[in-house]
Amino acid sequence: MKLLFIGMLSAFFISCANGQSGKADESNSQEITVPDEHFDPAAVDTATLAGGCFWCMEGAFQQIKGIKAVISGYSGGKEPNPGYRQVGSGETGHAESIQIYYDPQEISYETLLDIFFVAHDPTQLNRQGPDVGPQYRSAVFYHNEKQKKAAEEKILQLQGAAFAEKIVTELSPYQGFWPAEDYHQNYEMLHPENPYVQKVSRPRIEKVRESFPELLKDTKK
Repeated sequence: MKLLFIGMLSAFFISCANGQSGKADESNSQEITVPDEHFDPAAVDTATLAGGCFWCMEGAFQQIKGIKAVISGYSGGKEPNPGYRQVGSGETGHAESIQIYYDPQEISYETLLDIFFVAHDPTQLNRQGPDVGPQYRSAVFYHNEKQKKAAEEKILQLQGAAFAEKIVTELSPYQGFWPAEDYHQNYEMLHPENPYVQKVSRPRIEKVRESFPELLKDTKK
């Protein structure tokens, strides 16, 4: 019984919600615009994806060539400017998501989907690993009909071939994206010692590295 209790206690603490550092705000800022990075905003396209804790997804995509910026935040809900605690309640309808700004001349949306379906398990309904709730659901928030069609075709391609269980990824039109609080941005990079990062984020990031070695950025530059 003691060992069972210790195991349950460990599972509780190794989760995205309990691994945070910093305080959770009740509300957030204005809807995000293209970040002030060293690239031409007119030359990038946008993808919005949800696959469990955004710390994991952010780190998985930041290492990929052609991706200019990845922002952690909230999408898929109706309430504007949500905060982490509000989203964590599961009552706002938002999912922890990432907004990806990428150069379509360097990487295609279809390739982003390939990475997306490796970076998380799309057969888990309203959860991802130790993180449970609709805020951790699998979702593609498509920005246009081309993205919608690409996601539909990718799911048909993977169902049965890569995943025996039903893929439950939500396909919904993009309605807006709100950036998460500052302390959530670049979390895996800034907090490599965090237990959740070590036990959950890093394995998912490494899985992407091993699956797409030809797409990795040259970190030696």
